[in-house]
Amino acid sequence: MEKLQKMVSEKPVVIFSKNSCCMSHSIKTLFVDFGVNPTIYELDEINRGKEIEQALAQLGCSPTVPVVFIGAQLVGGANQVMSLHLNRSLVPMLKRVGALWV
Repeated sequence: MEKLQKMVSEKPVVIFSKNSCCMSHSIKTLFVDFGVNPTIYELDEINRGKEIEQALAQLGCSPTVPVVFIGAQLVGGANQVMSLHLNRSLVPMLKRVGALWV
């Protein structure tokens, strides 16, 4: 859990993902299309990916990918991110943490 906290606090936007997950791809594409440069951890490719996935599950993330942190705060998965986007809250949130300047 400590390692997870360190990972999410180092960059404004952190996405935990798996290459095999289509929703992960959609969320990564959304952020990149906004002009955000998120830090992406592919849990199926990195060392200790299973351990990190278990830590995400302990935080209540279900499913465990994709999971987005903005400003070191857990936003949630694809449903939560899309809800923020549709109600126009996502862009201001990204601006507040310095991930987006426009």
